[in-house]
Amino acid sequence: MQTHTAILSNLLVFNLEVNIWSARKKLIPHDLGDAELPPDELASLGSKKICSPEELRIFGTLKARAVSLLDRNGVRFLSGWAIPTAKAEEINQELALIQAEFMTAKDSFLQRYDATVADWVAKHPNWENMLTNSIVNKDYVRSKLGFRWQLFKVETPDANLNSSIDAMLQEDVGKLGSTLFDEVAKAATEAWNRCYAGKTELTRKALSPLKAIYNKLIGLTFIEPRVAPIADIIETAFQSLPRRGILRGASLFMLQGLVMLLQNPTALMQHGQMILDGVQQSDDILATFTQNNSLEMTNINQEQDDNDNLSELDEEPLFVDEELKELPPVLDSYGLW
Repeated sequence: MQTHTAILSNLLVFNLEVNIWSARKKLIPHDLGDAELPPDELASLGSKKICSPEELRIFGTLKARAVSLLDRNGVRFLSGWAIPTAKAEEINQELALIQAEFMTAKDSFLQRYDATVADWVAKHPNWENMLTNSIVNKDYVRSKLGFRWQLFKVETPDANLNSSIDAMLQEDVGKLGSTLFDEVAKAATEAWNRCYAGKTELTRKALSPLKAIYNKLIGLTFIEPRVAPIADIIETAFQSLPRRGILRGASLFMLQGLVMLLQNPTALMQHGQMILDGVQQSDDILATFTQNNSLEMTNINQEQDDNDNLSELDEEPLFVDEELKELPPVLDSYGLW
């Protein structure tokens, strides 16, 4: 109970509400004229688009940016995202910027609304009556487009109340760690499919999703003891990489092994616990990803050095010496372990 209270005291919850007009209305039998339709018990009619979906794409894009922002910095919790208190102001400011873009796009769309709908009807002359009869007014559309969020702090009920009252809240707090590892696994799987699967060499851009995972973990180390050791594994991997150039050989094998580890929530918790227990260190784990390729790595690393000296000198490094020194430290556990 005390541990859960301490966790909640260091978190704020962001609840995001983004409403996007679907630009659709339900089809009715009259829309299809004399067409023979199956009975209602067998099938139901779908919907009709009364405006070009392309005109509304920007709103979906901005919503996705907001969700990505919260996913990168927090963990799903209750109706929104649990965000470290220390990051709340920064997240709030970034959401405000996205909201401003959303409202600008909304105003622009509403100014063009009548002409946009007219163009859509003209593009489908055979269905003019069906579309015209389905058009809604601009005020209705305005009410269906919105971007807002709430920020709130969760506290446990008074200690004098029956303990069963907040049992579900305590259960949700207790699951924060496993939820975080599940989200890391999902991000790592996406990174594997996009950047690592089947690769014989990597550009520096392949490190970006790992850096995002690392930043997410170090902001949430206080929700679960095994989070900090996993963040340390990633940081240790960063520190061992050459500062510039294409990544091949030992670096490639190590990163591929690391991403595969990050895809497995159970393995993450096991390795995190072994580090806490002093059974193994981050270096030991990373070494297992390359030890079976030692002979091949010797040759490839020499080739990498030669090629990098010739062709990669002006490639922008993701981590320079100063940046590595300034990687955010693992946050204090606030006395939870």
